[in-house]
Amino acid sequence: MIASPPDLPPSLKPPRAARKERPQAVLFMCGQNCVRSPMAAALARHLFGRSIYVGSAGVMKGDADPFVTTVIDEIGLDVHRHRPQTLEELEENEGLGFDLVITLSPDAHHRALELTRTNAIDVEYWPTPDPTLVTGNREQRMDAYRAVRDELEQRIRLRFRPS
Repeated sequence: MIASPPDLPPSLKPPRAARKERPQAVLFMCGQNCVRSPMAAALARHLFGRSIYVGSAGVMKGDADPFVTTVIDEIGLDVHRHRPQTLEELEENEGLGFDLVITLSPDAHHRALELTRTNAIDVEYWPTPDPTLVTGNREQRMDAYRAVRDELEQRIRLRFRPS
């Protein structure tokens, strides 16, 4: 991560363009690693294959969400084998060799910023609605999950498109 001393005026801080535009390893992180971050990871893996290493984790470990499986299945992808994991579990199993952490919830963003104290990691915050908070019938809830899926796909395509 390119860091500037906090006492520098904004005009003297390194421009965003100085950072690597297309990271080699990206971590998607949300509150429980069971809705938004696994969706984002599945989409990024599908769109960019092996050109970007993709991981996902949560601040806490949640339970797999069947609505996520359904909306990802709708577009021909598979998250059946995804098992929610915390950031600590990811670090223990794989390490934190990521260039970029994309946070999808406020609690994940705060936790990711803590990582920058000891790791050379850039952090981007993509505020993403939590579809689990939507009430109504099954179709209304599914529409909320689809909206999150589609928004994440659009943001991932835009952020990681080839230069």
